[in-house]
Amino acid sequence: MAVTEPMAVPRIVPHVRMRYDAARGQHVLLSPERIVVVNDTAAAVLQLCDGNRSVEDIVAELRTQYADVSVDDIHLLLKDLSAKHCVEVNDE
Repeated sequence: MAVTEPMAVPRIVPHVRMRYDAARGQHVLLSPERIVVVNDTAAAVLQLCDGNRSVEDIVAELRTQYADVSVDDIHLLLKDLSAKHCVEVNDE
């Protein structure tokens, strides 16, 4: 299942951790091979990628917190982070 499908359940892959880097003043995804700097909007999406919520649920939750949530932007973010091996679909 593609990470952008409405019923897909994305999660941060087990070897990646999201942390706030005080020196950079930004959230980062830490993996053994790389550091990916993410903005606050991406961090809000990633905090909901817990392996329990579907993409549809994530969009609905974000719409309760923020105005003008773009489904296309969320799909683009998840697709990009999936290509970087930071996010995957929970197949369990």
